[in-house]
Amino acid sequence: MTILPVPLSTLKPGEKSKVIQLEVKGLLRRRILDLGIVPGTVLTCIGKAPAGDPIAYLVRDTVIALRSEDASLIYIDSAAR
Repeated sequence: MTILPVPLSTLKPGEKSKVIQLEVKGLLRRRILDLGIVPGTVLTCIGKAPAGDPIAYLVRDTVIALRSEDASLIYIDSAAR
């Protein structure tokens, strides 16, 4: 089966997937890695703000919020939803 990477920002509340790839650069990359978001990490979207930004994710038993712009640079496995 071929893995089709899609942006994390496409994950809907209640859906879960695995991180495949990070396209984040600079200080934001460091922050993402410090939060424990690395390839292989399982994330669950737990909610979106009324305007759609930021988006809350459950990562390793911790809730974090990411802007849609930042979440679109993190790629997940589309089949693992």
